[in-house]
Formats: sequence, C-alpha cells, structure tokens
Amino acid sequence: MPFTPVSPEIITTPAGVSRLAERLAREPFVACDLEADSMHHYQEKVCLIQFAVPGLAAIVDPIAVPDLAPLAPVFADPAIRKVFHGADYDIRSLHRDFGIEVNNLFDTMIACQFLGEREFGLAAVLRKRFGVELDKQYQRADWSRRPLTAGMIEYAVKDTTLLLQLAGQLEKELRAKGRLGWVEEECALLSRVRVAQRPDAEPMFLRFKGASRLAPRSLAVLEEILRFRDRRARQMDVPPFKVLGTETVRELAEKRPRSVAEFAGITGITERVAERCGEGILRAVEKGLAVPERELPAFPREERRKVGGDEERRLKALKGWREELARRLGVEPGFLANNALLEQIALAFPRSEEELEGVAGLRPWQRREFGAEMVAALQARR
Repeated sequence: MPFTPVSPEIITTPAGVSRLAERLAREPFVACDLEADSMHHYQEKVCLIQFAVPGLAAIVDPIAVPDLAPLAPVFADPAIRKVFHGADYDIRSLHRDFGIEVNNLFDTMIACQFLGEREFGLAAVLRKRFGVELDKQYQRADWSRRPLTAGMIEYAVKDTTLLLQLAGQLEKELRAKGRLGWVEEECALLSRVRVAQRPDAEPMFLRFKGASRLAPRSLAVLEEILRFRDRRARQMDVPPFKVLGTETVRELAEKRPRSVAEFAGITGITERVAERCGEGILRAVEKGLAVPERELPAFPREERRKVGGDEERRLKALKGWREELARRLGVEPGFLANNALLEQIALAFPRSEEELEGVAGLRPWQRREFGAEMVAALQARR
C-alpha cells in the first residue's frame, strides 16, 4: 500500500494545544508517538509529540509550548484507546517531563510479538504490511533543533499516520487467535512504568556494563572516571558516551594510565580526546588509585539460589513445555513465560491451577490460558 503524504498541523501555541485536545477527546482511537533528544543532550527531553486520527495528523512542539496540561485528560481517559508502537520509553518520558499518565494503551509492538512476528520494529512492520519505508537517518536526529526540516516532519508523520490502520489489523488477528486479552493485560502493565530515580549516593559503577568483572582497585578508578565523564558531559550538554565511550572507560579503569604517554593503545583516546579530557582522566585515575585499601568498593553480589534435585527437574519440565507451546503458537518462548517466572513456578510446585495464584510474576492471562498445562507438566515429572 503506497504511503499518501499528509500535511500535518504543527502546534506551537497554548491555544493550538487546547484545540487539539478538544478534537482528540471526541475520538475513540488516537495514534501517538514522540521524539526526544537523548542522543544529543545531557538531560534528555521530549521534543515532539505526534498524533493521528482520521482526517488529522498533528505534531505538538513542547519546546515552543511546554505546558501540555490540556492533553493530560486525553491520555488518561480510559474510553480513548491510545495506540503506540514500542511504548515503554514513551510512557516513561511523558510522565517524567509532563506528569502525563496513559490509560487504555494498545502497543502494536507487543501485538506483533504475540502474533509471532519475527521482526517487530516499526520500520520492519510498516514495510511488510504497507510497503512504507522510514528513513533511518532520522532515528538519531537531534529533534531539539529548530526549524524542523521537511524530512524530519515527514518521518514524524509516517510514525503515526498508519498506526490506527495497523492496530486494526493486529487486533483482528489477535482476536482470531484468542490472544487479544493477553496483549491488553501486558499493555495495562506497561502503562504504569516510570523512570527509575537513582539515589544520589549510589555509585555510578553499579550501572556500568561489565563493572561486576572488575577488581576492587579498578572499580575505584572506574567510579572516578565515570564521575569525571558525567561532570564534563553536563558542562558540554552532551550524553556521557559522547565524552568517553563505554569501551574507552572500561580500558581506562583496567589500565589506569598515569601519564599522557600511557594513553597509547587505549580505544577511543584520540589526540583530540587527550587534549580535551586527558588532564581530567589522569586526575580521576590518580584519585581512584589513592583510595585506601580498606575503603575499596566491591560490586554487590546477589546470591543466586541454586536450583537442584527435584526443583531442577521441574524447571526442565516447564522449559520443555514452554518450547513445545512456543512451537505450537509460533511465538518466541520468552514472550510466553520468561525463565525467572518458570523458576518461581518450579519452586512453588503448585498441585492445582488455584495454587498458581500465589506465584509472583504470573500474569492472569498466563494462568487462565496455560495454568492447567503448567500443572500437568509438573505432575508428569513427579
């Protein structure tokens, strides 16, 4: 299906936001998306919010009009279905920046996953179902820049214009397979996600990939380098990775250079980086090396409960059941039940569907649809 270009209404005034909210409040379904600037600034923010309903495509510019209070009731209204694709980041960002809560969410990405689609990114889905191509260059665009280019506007419009039609197709297919309720439950849970707040006193290395494998001294150096990188990123108004990349930080923590000459061979330390950040890096390394032995940090280790004996056999039975179910339904096993949930069920060892109610993390749709099969798989291994 060829894409028909749509001339969107670009809204940059409070009056425009109010008029849009009044229009959207009369619609049963609203397609939504947003664009942010996380790839370009230290403190990310929502830069565009796109809407589409029959006969209207609208782009709200929160940089020009930051008060989006009139739109909050539309997002919160349980009578209006809000259609997103891959809504996790959007839900968190709307709540973080504007205090907006979303009710009656329908996530077309989750719908695709439960229909067994192997490629469920929006670009792949639109290409497969509508023959529409999204220009990938705009996925990493700086959406805070103004004015918006024609290409950016077209990309933003394509992201929402076909979502309602896509949702209609997916809902019909889900209903035919008896899986619509699964998606609706997952979407209801997704609508409650929020941005996690990091405690001020929490070490930065706890969120650094690979930190758990470092020795205590390297962890001390890593923490100081991460703090330096964060300060410099804040000053430059760029994401931290644009100051020093992940691999560069890891190598610095492991090799602990004491002079500019020792930067040689470290990934990402170009002449420009050394000139701009070298002094700060060396001070951070020195500070980490100066931490007294008794005060060295240690990466917290979670004691993973060992699965053995009968419980291990029950877990193996559940995984075998899940693999067979996934083949039968044409859905990835992890979407049906993840390993952590199967471990909980194996530990609880329910003898009936009623006993499954006490298993933490088990969704109502999982118990309703597959409770009897889970119990049967466990009983077969007794």
